[in-house]
Amino acid sequence: MAGFCSVFEDWVIDDGDLWVSGYYVWLRIASQPRAKGNGGFCDGVCLCGGIGMDECFGGGFSGGGFGGGTDFVSGCGDRGFALIPGKVHGIITANPSNVEHILKTKFENYPKGTRFITLLQDFLGRGIFNSDAELWKVQRKTASYEFNTKSLRNFVMENVTVEINTRLLPILSKASQTQRVLDLQDILERFAFDNICKLAFNVDPGCLGGDGTTGNTELMKAFEDATTLSSERFMYASPFLGRVKKYLNVGSERKLKDSIKIVHEFADNIIKSRMEQKVEKEEDLLSRFIATDENSPEFLRDIIISFILAGRDTTSSALSCFDELRDMHYLHAAISEAMRLYPPVPVDTKSCLTDDILPDGTFVGKGWFVTYHTYAMGRMERIWGKNCSEFLPERWLENNGVCKQESPFRFPVFHAGPRMCLGKDMAYIQMKSIAAAVIERFEMDVESKDKVPEHLLSLTLRMKYGLSVKVKERCVDEIDLGTIM
Repeated sequence: MAGFCSVFEDWVIDDGDLWVSGYYVWLRIASQPRAKGNGGFCDGVCLCGGIGMDECFGGGFSGGGFGGGTDFVSGCGDRGFALIPGKVHGIITANPSNVEHILKTKFENYPKGTRFITLLQDFLGRGIFNSDAELWKVQRKTASYEFNTKSLRNFVMENVTVEINTRLLPILSKASQTQRVLDLQDILERFAFDNICKLAFNVDPGCLGGDGTTGNTELMKAFEDATTLSSERFMYASPFLGRVKKYLNVGSERKLKDSIKIVHEFADNIIKSRMEQKVEKEEDLLSRFIATDENSPEFLRDIIISFILAGRDTTSSALSCFDELRDMHYLHAAISEAMRLYPPVPVDTKSCLTDDILPDGTFVGKGWFVTYHTYAMGRMERIWGKNCSEFLPERWLENNGVCKQESPFRFPVFHAGPRMCLGKDMAYIQMKSIAAAVIERFEMDVESKDKVPEHLLSLTLRMKYGLSVKVKERCVDEIDLGTIM
């Protein structure tokens, strides 16, 4: 969901549930050198005269990591600023008090805003991720009700259990036997794409083939291109440039248009077929929204795309092990620690409706963007102590070994305030489920351990060249999830 500005609010992980991201990042951290951190903290903010977003974050979105962005925020001082005439003005902050002010205290004054909605509207329409005010409230209310139904939870658990047992584990087992190197990031993204499509509208696109690389990838590729190219719109030094490219239908805008067409056609065909069938008592999410007669086909399409966006990196969980998974405190802590250092949505941005003053005394003008840097916050000494650069799951545990709750304004990985992720608890259950199932059965040997992966600009934090691993199967006859604590 950000560097873009996060679209993953309201649902899963920022509302983004990048359920799978936390898992593969956790494996990555466990298998390579410690990440480099930064000891500073910017009590105030950085005022950017709309400097290209990539510049504001120190090249973090296009280079080898987000360290540059962390250095930029940390070193800006209490009132560092750069104003460039003719460009969008805004604020970058890593102060938890400011984050709480933006996401909760003055929530109504910091919507997504016209710029955000306009740049993503071609892809997301006016779905829950790309709407404000009453339109957002209506969708949030419906989604909140559905996410709290036991039948939906059961449907999710049963569906992902089948996916793990019939697709993911067999592929890893085969790779172990043939000693083939796998791109674990690609495997999990394919797995998740199939899983969310089955959950959202009971359709299996078959992206994860028998060997983990084959399968129907046109839809998944189009969706990934649409998310990446949509996020690049935020990088234009001048919005006018993007409008010209779109009008002329050239370059990235042409590719974006083609990708969106594939995604929209897929969703439209599913909706048309389902509405013609008038099937009752279906448990997938699309059926639940179709049941509300006032929802138009276009609105349903936006909902579908929102679900795919939120769940395309979804991990899974076994219904019979729900309680055991919930009690795996150390695994829960390890996943939280992974997301602290590598948040799936590294930054999020809002728009200021009226002039305001942040808790640290910084003025925010009407129409300015306000960005909080989640990636930098996870590496700040003032927030996490002198060992902030270390991967240390124990920081999340009480003396009795039970996980402690952290303020969402210090750890805004699942967003905070009224747009807090609805699927946060289910996200942890699913991340823990796939981690438990995979790690107890297999050993993972990461290739190029000494090389820090480059990150790719997209709506979420991804590794540019994937995560190459060799898999070795353990001698385990039966999985006992309760033993992984």
